[in-house]
Amino acid sequence: MLIIMKPNATPQQIENVVQKIRESGLAAHLSQGIETTLIGAIGETHEMSTDLFEVLDGVDMVKRITQPFKLASRQFHPENSIFPVDGFKVGGEDIVLIAGPCSVESKSQILETAQAVREAGANALRGGVFKPRTSPYSFQGLGEEGLEYLAEAREATGMPIVVEIMSQMQLDVMLKYVDVLQIGARNMQNFNLLRALGETRKTVLLKRGLSATIEELLMSAEYLLAGGNKQVILCERGIRTFETTTRNTTDINAVPVLKNLTHLPVILDPSHSTGHADYVAAIARAGIAAGADGLIIEVHPDPAHAVSDGKQSLKPEQFAGLVKQVKAIAEVLGRRVAPIQKPVIVGW
Repeated sequence: MLIIMKPNATPQQIENVVQKIRESGLAAHLSQGIETTLIGAIGETHEMSTDLFEVLDGVDMVKRITQPFKLASRQFHPENSIFPVDGFKVGGEDIVLIAGPCSVESKSQILETAQAVREAGANALRGGVFKPRTSPYSFQGLGEEGLEYLAEAREATGMPIVVEIMSQMQLDVMLKYVDVLQIGARNMQNFNLLRALGETRKTVLLKRGLSATIEELLMSAEYLLAGGNKQVILCERGIRTFETTTRNTTDINAVPVLKNLTHLPVILDPSHSTGHADYVAAIARAGIAAGADGLIIEVHPDPAHAVSDGKQSLKPEQFAGLVKQVKAIAEVLGRRVAPIQKPVIVGW
């Protein structure tokens, strides 16, 4: 249920409603706007009468949230969620760019890439250190050593780092180093991991599963939100279809659909959705035109010798050209690429 308070409702009246919700065996979630306070009563409310809350002082009206995803719904939170990530904001008018290699391979590789993407206009650095590979014989990542290299790259460039987490067992070490925790497509419905990250207050980038529906993606986001973590970014990264020409099929439809259904920021991953560097720029441009709040793109200084995903990785100069194109499209839409807030430190 969604309880809409009167504009002049007092803090005590709001607290009384929250207490009533908890006494009823439900969870209370507040969304306080400039003029109106919304309180979500989350739980099994199908058999519960709205009269239970409508009679309370300060309550304007009570509505039932029709979607199964409650906290992620625009019914609960009509305005876009906007939150800071060390140096920039996600979810507002600015478009954010996350770039870096699929895997952290060495200290020199990640430092070189970080410098290049920062100079091109990236806001955050991505890099994998625990790799979910299809084959158990493929490179599995450098682990904490890779995190140390990423932390050094952050120190040198000022960019926050985005790293995929695969297991709850990795959480403690990841929290020591990482600014944004990425949940990969294969873990979108790892509900124990979602619950664990919901209890943190670290920004989470949630990727859509290989064959997941939009509703299933939002229900996974609901696990994070229900745990109290409001800093959730959704990522469309292509879905598995009968088409095999590209690695996946980019669901461009998902961008405006998600923007309509949810208040959460939505970004696009054109690298995984196409699987081929030749198509990344085109799909990135399409995503921004469709309303995406950002892009996450794989960039490598020598894609031909990358240990993973070299085929879909852009060279730094290609990424720089793409940033210019994204800026032009953003300007047409009345938006902009988020500016670099911290200086690039050259010559580490």
